[in-house]
Amino acid sequence: MAATRVVWTDVDTGLFVESATLGPADIGGRAAGYEVSKRRLRGGLSDGVDVVRVNNGLLAVDILPTRGMGLWKAWLGGAEYGWRSPVRGPVHPSFVPLMEPGGLGWLDGFDELLVRCGLESNGAPEFEPETGRLKYPLHGRIANKPARSVHVSVDGETGEIAVTGVVEETRFHFLKLRLTSTVSTRVGEPVLRIRDVVENLSESPAEAQLLYHVNFGEPLLDAGARFVAPVKAVVPRNPHAAQGLASWDRYAAPTAGYAEEVFFVELLADAQGQTRSLLRNAAGDRGASLTHDVRQLPCYTLWKNTAASRDGSVTGLEPGTNYPNPRSFEGRHGRVAKLAPGASVTYDLTLELHGSAASVGSAEQSIAALQGAVSPTVFQEPLPNWCA
Repeated sequence: MAATRVVWTDVDTGLFVESATLGPADIGGRAAGYEVSKRRLRGGLSDGVDVVRVNNGLLAVDILPTRGMGLWKAWLGGAEYGWRSPVRGPVHPSFVPLMEPGGLGWLDGFDELLVRCGLESNGAPEFEPETGRLKYPLHGRIANKPARSVHVSVDGETGEIAVTGVVEETRFHFLKLRLTSTVSTRVGEPVLRIRDVVENLSESPAEAQLLYHVNFGEPLLDAGARFVAPVKAVVPRNPHAAQGLASWDRYAAPTAGYAEEVFFVELLADAQGQTRSLLRNAAGDRGASLTHDVRQLPCYTLWKNTAASRDGSVTGLEPGTNYPNPRSFEGRHGRVAKLAPGASVTYDLTLELHGSAASVGSAEQSIAALQGAVSPTVFQEPLPNWCA
């Protein structure tokens, strides 16, 4: 079998490859029309960021080992999926002041299609009540931790391509967590599969949180775009979001001065725990869907931020272990992963890009089957056990 594994970064052995390309001529086998490449960006806020591009012949994606194995952008048939942040990245973590006193420094690096929030915490900033000092920054640290190990695996017979990176979030006297992330695809498919394993490296018990912040903007997010999912319950995060409940799953055109609306959602799933959510444009001929296991990621957040285009019109589809409230609030409500010494937990997420009305329609049909005859419960105000 024509299967190849190539290491591009290994801190333990001092191995680092700044640029490289793999294709059918290097691998052999029957699969064709793909390429995997690595480069290091130079200049500006991107200086020193490593990018691994996987092109399977239909779909291409840029993976960022320097930014916690996030996904910067993806392309399907030349159409770009992601969003236009006013932050012009990808931004090297050295330019992101995570622990600035206000707790919002994370936003200085925010422009990815998919960014992980965690692992110690993943919600709103939290401050020590006695001193007012920042305790947990917005969305945690893992997205601004570089991978210490990166390797690529390609099977020339099946066309399976996988990029694996190891990222550690550790602090002396505190948590010692390791994320091993594998992003995989197959030649000619419009699908990305993500498998993340979070491991407790300590001899003491630990807790972890993980939220996938999957972000889309124009042109997919146009006036009349819709969020489609098998919904059991919807809860507005705050009174402002409650005012938008009548159109919580629909989008208006980009609007200057728009104030974000956030909705916490409980999704229905099949007997194996699988559920699906979709963002589709107004015409219904382009979209993106997520599939995940509600037993792994039981909480779902829909973030609507259709501000003016220049200000970053965007929406976030966000499955997670918890809702992005302050860490202590979520901990009190048990929305954390508890890890024994040396234990690990696995999370699986599938992202499919839809480039035709038939593909969007198929996704909508599968969601309708999950919804069945169940009528969603829409709460008119925040729930005290869901919303801080």
